Amino acid sequence: MSARLVPAAGDAAGRRPDVPLRITVDGEPVDGVAGQTIAGVLLASGRRTWRSGQSGAPRGVFCGIGACFDCLVTVNGVRDVRACRRRAHDGDAVATQSRGEDAR
Repeated sequence: MSARLVPAAGDAAGRRPDVPLRITVDGEPVDGVAGQTIAGVLLASGRRTWRSGQSGAPRGVFCGIGACFDCLVTVNGVRDVRACRRRAHDGDAVATQSRGEDAR
């Protein structure tokens, strides 16, 4: 298999590298581009994990398609959002969460 670039006009995911966006994650700014998922923005910024399971083990993206619940975050006050499925929007406030936390 060879790597290839997808022309921006043909990107089915709708990523727009020419349209920057900024989200905050636990109060810290993280830059991305329009069309990226929250998980994509976090992974591109170098974060591989952003929550912990009941055992304390680090969690991030596992399946990447929304079938599991390892990538859950709170977005704009809404808990249990799958970071791999939710597109990032400029100004989103993302908070990490842990499995053992009480629901608010």
